[in-house]
Parts: sequence; structure tokens; C-alpha cells
Amino acid sequence: MTVYRRVTVVLTLAAAITATLLAGPAAANASGADRPLPTTLNLPAGFQPEGIAIGPGPFAYFGSRADGRIYRVNLVSGAGAQLSPAVGTASLGMKTDGRGRLFVAGGGGGDARVVDTRGGKVLASYKFTTDTTFVNDVILLDGAAYFTDSRQAVLYKVSTGRRGELPKSFSTLALTGDFVLTPGVNNLNGIAATPDGRALIAVQSNTGLLFRIDPRTGATRRIDTGDRTFVNGDGLWLSGRTLYVVQNRDNKVVAVELNRAGTTGRVRAERTDPRFDVPTTIAQFGHRLYLPNARFTTPPAADTVYTANAIAAF
Repeated sequence: MTVYRRVTVVLTLAAAITATLLAGPAAANASGADRPLPTTLNLPAGFQPEGIAIGPGPFAYFGSRADGRIYRVNLVSGAGAQLSPAVGTASLGMKTDGRGRLFVAGGGGGDARVVDTRGGKVLASYKFTTDTTFVNDVILLDGAAYFTDSRQAVLYKVSTGRRGELPKSFSTLALTGDFVLTPGVNNLNGIAATPDGRALIAVQSNTGLLFRIDPRTGATRRIDTGDRTFVNGDGLWLSGRTLYVVQNRDNKVVAVELNRAGTTGRVRAERTDPRFDVPTTIAQFGHRLYLPNARFTTPPAADTVYTANAIAAF
């Protein structure tokens, strides 16, 4: 009986500690009372946010398109601090992996880098091109990071090793098939995976079309969404079979229900919010979607206010 009681006490304490850790700082500081997560997150003045990535845990990472700084925010408390300083190139689309690493698209610098989410150290850098370029977004799939270029008909691929090692080189995947590069900066932009995890999906901002991309060959196929297009399409987020498409200058998020292969989709719902001010990218934590306000229509200054907003997933 004594052994049984000790085991029971240990298990009970472990469960309590685990619950507290999972609940995060809010639970530890609220005397046992539940506190709602903040729905508006304050970012540094003059930051000019565009990219966002979330996790592991309740941490969001925001990238500055102005100077490449990365700012980390605790989604439970709302507190934030700089993770990585200015690097002379933008921080646009971002994704985290399960190894505490943040993959960052570098915009007009034609580059990308991988940042340690614990201390902000740059673990690896890649110079994709010196031609006309705008490396815009990134997705992680099957041991590789795929980056879009809004001014070239390519994807850049950084393959990690069997143990997650970061390589010194990368490969360029030429896009063929239905996708046609058109004049203007915003061709391929946001990128996600198909529900079955076998292919990629990207949005072409200036035409509003969605494309399914074979990650082995670069072959593209237009996704059938009927007569619906997504002009100003920016960040993408896949949740189950729902693809969330951010239409930045329209201040709108659209939920597209896909088939498993990602070859067809239908618009299921859409949302706007009075707090939106040209939201760009999107990420999810629990039942919430988080979007930074890039405020493209507001002249940037050192004291310009920037925020990110949370809405309920739908």
C-alpha cells in the first residue's frame, strides 16, 4: 500500500506540473484562474512586419521586411523581445521545424537563412540568386525547405540530412506546366503543402490563381476553384483540408476546402476584421489564426505602430 500511495502521489504531481507547463506562464501567474490569450499583439514601433511562424510552444516569431530583425512574442502573456538583430536583408515568410530552427525568406536579397529560435544565432545562410528576385515565402515538407521567388519561375530547395543537418548548398527547381510568370513583382507568393502531403500549393498574387506543384519535377497544375480567384493572395496556411488564403490589400482571409490531393477546392467561408490593416502572412496556435498587419498603405516611420491580430479559426 505504501508503494502504491507513493506512485499515485508522484503521478498526480507529474500531471499537475505537466498541466501547468502546457498552460504556460498565464496559468502560473493567474492564481489558478484562466486568462484569455491576448487577441492583439504589440510589435516594435517602426518594425514593418510581414512574416510569422509559431511554435514549438506558445511562441510566435515575426520578421521585419525593413531590416530583417526577428521578434519573438509569448502568445500567452503577450510579452515580446528581439530574438535576432538586423541583418541587412528582409525577413519575410518563415517556418519553424521541430529542432528549434526558423527558416527565413530574404526577399529582394535573393537569399534565405536558418536561425536558432533559442538564442537567435544564424545557423546557415543561402544566396539563391543575384538576378532580379524576391524570395517571398517558405514551407517545410519531407526533410526540405521550399522557397518561392515572386519574380522568377522557380522554387529554391534546401534539403536537410537524415538527422536534420543543414547543407552547404541548395538546388533550384524550374517550374513548368500551367504556371506562367507575368509582369510585376508578386507572382508566386505564399506556399503550403497539399492535404495528402505529396505536393505543394502556391498562390500567384497578381492573377489570384492557386497552383499545385510537384516537389520532384516542378510541374505545376492550376487548382480548380471554379470561378473564384484570390488576387492579392499572400500567406497560406493549411489546417486539415482547409487552406486559409490571406488576401492582403483586401483585408480578408478565405477558407478553401480542398480535396486530399489538392487538385480542386471550393470557398467555404471568408472573414474580415476591423483590426486588419493589410495583413500578410498567417499561422495557427490552437483554435486561433494570427496575422501581422503590414500596413502597406501607411508610410513607414520610426514611430509607426504595428500589431498582429488573432481571430478564431473557421
